[in-house]
Amino acid sequence: MTATYTITLKNCAFFARHGVLDEEEFLGQRFFVDAELEVEQGTALMEDCIDDTVHYGIAFAEIERIVTGRRRYLIEALALEVAKTLCARFNQVRRAKVSIRKPNAPVPGILDYVEVTVEHVAE
Repeated sequence: MTATYTITLKNCAFFARHGVLDEEEFLGQRFFVDAELEVEQGTALMEDCIDDTVHYGIAFAEIERIVTGRRRYLIEALALEVAKTLCARFNQVRRAKVSIRKPNAPVPGILDYVEVTVEHVAE
């Protein structure tokens, strides 16, 4: 059995224009992303080697590139793209769980935010 550990990027904030409504594209809004990465241990922990783990600065840049990139209607699709990209970018990642929060979701009532969580297992 291979040991694993978890790297979490929590509450990453980005301004983007995702959503179904035209106003969401026109006005844009903040989105908050959590990425939980299950990483295969390898030699990173024993040898203190950055080359055998997930560089979270690079992971953050990948999340930012996707979230601030082209418009998606559904944050579900956005979360899946982030999860799949992180699994593909870092071969040490066995599973990526990505949550995206949308505080200004157009709903007919008061709420803190809408959140979607997607989990992707590396191939």
